[in-house]
Amino acid sequence: MKSQEIRKLSVEEIQVKLTDSRDELMKLRFQQVTGQLTDTNRLRYLRRDIARFETILNESQQTAAQEGEA
Repeated sequence: MKSQEIRKLSVEEIQVKLTDSRDELMKLRFQQVTGQLTDTNRLRYLRRDIARFETILNESQQTAAQEGEA
């Protein structure tokens, strides 16, 4: 998912997608350990998506905190 698409989502939607992505990453890791994973690139893309979700979520929380102080 691109960062522009993520920025259009609400905070709750980002948190849901982040949770789902983490669950999927855990399942893929288990598949990799057992030798059932065929698309190993999916792990890389999923880790990057999780990082994007966390970064944008932190940015939105920081801007909300700054607006609350002002």
